[in-house]
Amino acid sequence: MNTRLYSKEMYNFGIPEGSLWEATQGNSKPGTRKLDGEHYSEVAIIGGGYTGLSTAYHLAKKYQIPVTVIEAGHIGWGASGRNGGFCSVGGVAEDTSVLIKKYGLEDVKKYFQSQIDAIELVRKIILEENIDITIQGKAEIEVARSKQDFVNLSEYAEYQRKYLGLNTSAISKEELEEKYFNSTEQYGGTALKPTFGLHPLRYINGLAIAAINCGATIYTDSEVISWIKVNNQHHLRTRSGCVKAKYVVFATNGFMPEHLLGSFKARSLPIISSIITTRPLTNEELAAQNWQTEDPVINSRKLVNYFRLLPDKRFLFGGRGSSSGNISGAEKNYNYLEKVMKRIWPNWSNVRIEHKWHGFVCFTRRLTPAIGRLNDDPSVFFGFGYHGNGVNTSTWTGFQIARWLGENKANKSHLDGLPHLVSGLSPKFPLSALRRYYLQAVINYYRLRDNVGFNWKKQA
Repeated sequence: MNTRLYSKEMYNFGIPEGSLWEATQGNSKPGTRKLDGEHYSEVAIIGGGYTGLSTAYHLAKKYQIPVTVIEAGHIGWGASGRNGGFCSVGGVAEDTSVLIKKYGLEDVKKYFQSQIDAIELVRKIILEENIDITIQGKAEIEVARSKQDFVNLSEYAEYQRKYLGLNTSAISKEELEEKYFNSTEQYGGTALKPTFGLHPLRYINGLAIAAINCGATIYTDSEVISWIKVNNQHHLRTRSGCVKAKYVVFATNGFMPEHLLGSFKARSLPIISSIITTRPLTNEELAAQNWQTEDPVINSRKLVNYFRLLPDKRFLFGGRGSSSGNISGAEKNYNYLEKVMKRIWPNWSNVRIEHKWHGFVCFTRRLTPAIGRLNDDPSVFFGFGYHGNGVNTSTWTGFQIARWLGENKANKSHLDGLPHLVSGLSPKFPLSALRRYYLQAVINYYRLRDNVGFNWKKQA
């Protein structure tokens, strides 16, 4: 019985994704092994991505709590090793004005401050653990595709400064062309600090190494195939072993095996995102588009494209992926991304694409992250739904879950100190078996709007 939403090609845990990150991850890889036999751990974590490993790292380092991570693939197999490497403010897909109406201004401000804290947490881990990463850029640039988009972006930047306390500023069309880059789709933009770019697979490998050095146990190539609870003890079984634990952290995000526990059924909506990268660009090619920035960049398309120049001068360009994830659909989507990229930067029309890959971003129905513990079983913790902004949001989530386990454990039914807009499970998606199909209808509509040049109103 197929329990997954997408094509089976998206869940080949034993096959590394053919990404640039896999090809350039360096020699610093964690020493892990496959789960074999029965083991006990006070805390067991399903998922060895940023959320799971940040939880393990902080539990082991700060609280000396025995913790075991169980990962279906290798470290970085999932979204933590496939994303675009943006460590930036975000994590929500809902309009700020709607969030304020639902949760109040102070709670929304608290959330965005947590995003800044999360960015600095990632920076702190990289520096303290001496992870082999080049930190790039200082701000996330959002580029307006039209004059009206620039008006909307500028107004929203002022709104962010005034009401949310964010360090956001407008960039004129002339300044963007002079100091950042030139393209066929830019009428100015905005800059939001802090933000930086990183090598996501080197980061997750470094986080795993740090967690192991602090005492955590990590099993890889060990897919959890059953999860039962016997006499207040969780039994997590793989094909070759079992971990028994008092507490479980479910940290699988877009690759969530929601069939393992009914409480998580239909709580998330994975969406395929795809990335292409060029060969290293020459100085002459960069000058042809006046490219001068290391800042990560997004544009004002409804289906946002994200892009940045990497340390070796390769250009990374990402956007929405295929509808099913099968091989033919993925290839068609990579070709579409390449056409869009080369239309925006025509002087790179003959530049070869060397790597292309895809993975999942994870949405929730309320369009905010879901962090907490189950009401019907407070020994189960979770964190997912980062809406394409997982590098810092998931690292921060793991830190919060570790703090909760280390300091409060069973004393409280909610994560104290968290913004309300991220607390607890999001409502279930209706007609859950059809999630992928009604999602694709929305994506096709927005892609049509983007391609025919419709304007759209920015948040608030």
